[in-house]
Amino acid sequence: MSGWRWCAAVLACAAAALPWLTLEPAPDDAVVEIGRAMMVESADTTPPPATAPWRQTTLPLSRAQPSRGAWLRMTFDLARPPTEFWGVLLPYLYGGGQVWLDGRLVGDMPVSSAALHVRWERPALIVLPRAGLGAGRHELAIHASPVAGETAMNVAPPRVGPLTQLRPQFDRRYFWMHTMPELTVGGCLVVSMLMLLIWWRLPEELLYGWFGVAALLWGIRTLTFVIEAVPPERWQWWRLLYLASTGGFVVVLALFAGRLGGLHSHWSERALLGYWAIGPVWRLATGIDSDELVNRLWSAGLIPIAIAIVVMSVVTAMRQRTPLSFLLPAALAVATLTGIHDYLMAWQPSLLAPWAPGWVGQRYFLLHYGADLVLVAMGVLLCARFVLSVSALRELNETLESRIADRERALTANFDRMAELERQNAAAVERKLIMREIHDGLGSKLFTSLSRVERGAMDAIEMASSLRACIADMRLALEALAPDDHDLQVAFGDFMFRWGAELKAIDVQCAWTVELPDDTLQLGPHATLQVLRTAQEALTNVAKHADARRVELSLVVRDGRLVLRVADDGVGLAHNPESGGRGMRNMAARAQQLGGTLRVEPGPGLGTVVTLALELERADRPRIA
Repeated sequence: MSGWRWCAAVLACAAAALPWLTLEPAPDDAVVEIGRAMMVESADTTPPPATAPWRQTTLPLSRAQPSRGAWLRMTFDLARPPTEFWGVLLPYLYGGGQVWLDGRLVGDMPVSSAALHVRWERPALIVLPRAGLGAGRHELAIHASPVAGETAMNVAPPRVGPLTQLRPQFDRRYFWMHTMPELTVGGCLVVSMLMLLIWWRLPEELLYGWFGVAALLWGIRTLTFVIEAVPPERWQWWRLLYLASTGGFVVVLALFAGRLGGLHSHWSERALLGYWAIGPVWRLATGIDSDELVNRLWSAGLIPIAIAIVVMSVVTAMRQRTPLSFLLPAALAVATLTGIHDYLMAWQPSLLAPWAPGWVGQRYFLLHYGADLVLVAMGVLLCARFVLSVSALRELNETLESRIADRERALTANFDRMAELERQNAAAVERKLIMREIHDGLGSKLFTSLSRVERGAMDAIEMASSLRACIADMRLALEALAPDDHDLQVAFGDFMFRWGAELKAIDVQCAWTVELPDDTLQLGPHATLQVLRTAQEALTNVAKHADARRVELSLVVRDGRLVLRVADDGVGLAHNPESGGRGMRNMAARAQQLGGTLRVEPGPGLGTVVTLALELERADRPRIA
């Protein structure tokens, strides 16, 4: 179904449903609807005598408001006394009044006084005494009081009949004229608070704000069907509030429709707000007697505004061309028709009488039902926008989650590749270091020894010594570079075990001290090897050149530094031909490679002290390699 057809279907259904829901059924045979009466203007609270200037009139009555009120006298016949309770149903009696049966007061609706101003929208059901209803003709007299500020009096044709048949008609009208407005007021106030709360939290969502204001204004306007009696001094302010909320609702609808379709402009919004202010200001300036004039002229100007709103919403729907977009134009068209209907019902009922004579007499006002449809349509549109926004946000979240998951998988794969590359690089570096150590240490010694043997410059004793040094160097590298254990304390213990025997063989006493933390100090294999080689160089120097009788060796941790100290009591630096030789340079190079410092200085007496100091790694830095 196209948008236009869908809109027309909604419009037709809603326009037909509103009168059908409120239309009262035809009176039953036992119910008498009195359509003719005799009338006389009078403020008396008792029926005037037969000699009063009665004149015949027809009901429903809609005529110029008598300043003193009017009495209506009518008759009905009973063929036999009723077997059940009867009553009189008055669909509306706006100013209140009294009901008399055969000269006896049987019902009284409060009228305006110095303490109270009334305008009753609800119907009245008056129970008639069974004792006074015998067979024959009965006279019913009704006094209709005027409503201050109104220039027309309206009286419905009363219905007389059994209560069992009048009660459903009374309940039906009471529901639509009083209960339904109560529900509308409550619903509008709740919806208004929710929408204004959303607008307060999300100021950029202006449509929610306009919807909340529209619901609030319509709830206030509908109170006129709920609050039917107020103190006289507050009546003018009550009517002023009614006018302001009625015009405000129409203007806010125009602002909502303009914002929804992007058809608003600042000058048009200012013009609408200006017209909104004219009615209340006019009413406030001219007083209560101008109520009819303001309603006739100013309210009539709201009809073109309502028609313009319908046109704007139709243009917006034609742009969007979705079934839901035609919901608001359909509801606005229904509300505009009901507004025109109510205006004619209030001020020109004769224009409606040829089309629906029975309907005019019931005086049902339909705008508050049409406005309810508009509010429902606005709510549905905003709910649809909210659902679409949530759906789009959910899809966006799902897309982002999918992208994040893909990126996490890619990052994990990259990290795995980087870790593998780091492992491969570390292994390559380790192999390179081992190769360099073998080349610079063991390889160099073997090559030198081989050259001397080939020249015949090395005897068997020297060759054995060289091979022992090579074996010691190989053991040192294997212990330091062992892949299963990088415990410096264990490696240093093995180192001292071998060197202790060698030093003892040349009559050098060795004292060594190890003070490392309880938790194993972890150095990289290369760093461990460099520390041990430094110690080896220092001890070799002591064994070959220092002519020492005692050597002290310590490996301790002080102030976050690893300190290796080798002290002997030999001849000292001045008598040591190797003091500036290759051995010292090798130790200095190893210290620099480890990022440490090396000091070679005279002892406190005789001898030499070699100190290697390394900064230990912190927890947030990688270990020494």
